[in-house]
Amino acid sequence: MFVGHQVLLNVGFGVARARLAGLVHDGLLVIASREAYGNAVTGLSLGCPPGWVPGLSKVVQVQARDLVIREGSALLTVRWQATGPGDALFPVLDADIRLIPARERGTVLRLDGAYRPPPSITGDRLDRVVLHRVATATAQDFLGRIAEAVADPVKLRG
Repeated sequence: MFVGHQVLLNVGFGVARARLAGLVHDGLLVIASREAYGNAVTGLSLGCPPGWVPGLSKVVQVQARDLVIREGSALLTVRWQATGPGDALFPVLDADIRLIPARERGTVLRLDGAYRPPPSITGDRLDRVVLHRVATATAQDFLGRIAEAVADPVKLRG
């Protein structure tokens, strides 16, 4: 299933590019992922039948390539996945996070990705509509946290 979301930042492209690279370098992308994942766990447990969600993983792994600067944009490729107990309940997200100059002093932060549903999840065990809603909400939450940190670098450090 595909997910996409974008946010308009009130910072210039050069500043946004440097701050996004700093998030990756400083490991703060992992913090944004853990917080978004925590919300996903809550959303998934609310959408499942009672008792269906046993011990869920509380660990998130984020892998990111170096920020690639291209003509008029910057691209960060990431893989986001839960690890540990219950990791088979969550899809893996492969996504591109892109910065694109907008207006005079603004920047668009965009996430385009694909969630691969875990092989253990079948239509009769978990409604794919619920899974898609959780995946979309998680991607939006994740991008929102990145946007806050790019707009205000002390947000995730606090």
